[in-house]
Amino acid sequence: MSHSINIKEGAFILGDAHYSYKRPELLKFIYAIHSKKLTPTQLIFMGDIFDALFGSISNTCRENQELVGLIKDISKDIEIIYLEGNHDFNLKKVFKNMKIFTIYQQPVECNYNDKKIYLAHGDFESNFGYRAYTWFIRNPFILPVLNVLNNTFNNFVLKNLDKYLGIKDDCNEFTGFREYIARRIEDKYSCDFFIEGHFHQNKRICYNKFIYINLSAFACNQSYFVVKSSQDKELLKENFFSL
Repeated sequence: MSHSINIKEGAFILGDAHYSYKRPELLKFIYAIHSKKLTPTQLIFMGDIFDALFGSISNTCRENQELVGLIKDISKDIEIIYLEGNHDFNLKKVFKNMKIFTIYQQPVECNYNDKKIYLAHGDFESNFGYRAYTWFIRNPFILPVLNVLNNTFNNFVLKNLDKYLGIKDDCNEFTGFREYIARRIEDKYSCDFFIEGHFHQNKRICYNKFIYINLSAFACNQSYFVVKSSQDKELLKENFFSL
């Protein structure tokens, strides 16, 4: 599970931006980093940065090419770590010079001075139905077929996905969240901090074996997190990007 990832003080951690033409806010944020108005020491994407970016579906790459190009440029100057989510995956061919972690490599074990930290998008410990779904949509034999069908039938697959995503509420409260996380991972991991996205809850919960942090979604309030000094008990400081 260890991948020799060292988190840096001053790193930006960002999750669930769900970037699309309907949610363009992330583009300005990345432009601010690209122009060095914002200067992270490291950039950590926690998954679902794009609403639809699938490495084997060509149209998703074309529709996101401006943002993809900016991120590639930024990666020449600073280290970018990208944990794939359920909306953005098969990205190793898209971002060849970045550290990409699939759902099957998560949680990612990281170090921050003397602290042990796990990072995950948040959908790695799920029920059988969801695991079957994630296998299906990432399958290297199925994706090319979906790509052909999508291109043949006038973007049919992506249009239907866009319709579904347009009515989904990404900013609702998860009732019983503390108990859900405890059942899911509390007895499986021992660390100082366990950080996830996916659920968009912006909660910090103290369990017996770690402090659990669920990030808020950039899509909901344009928030991102900055890694503070290792001596600070809070570890992350929430910031809000002003458009």
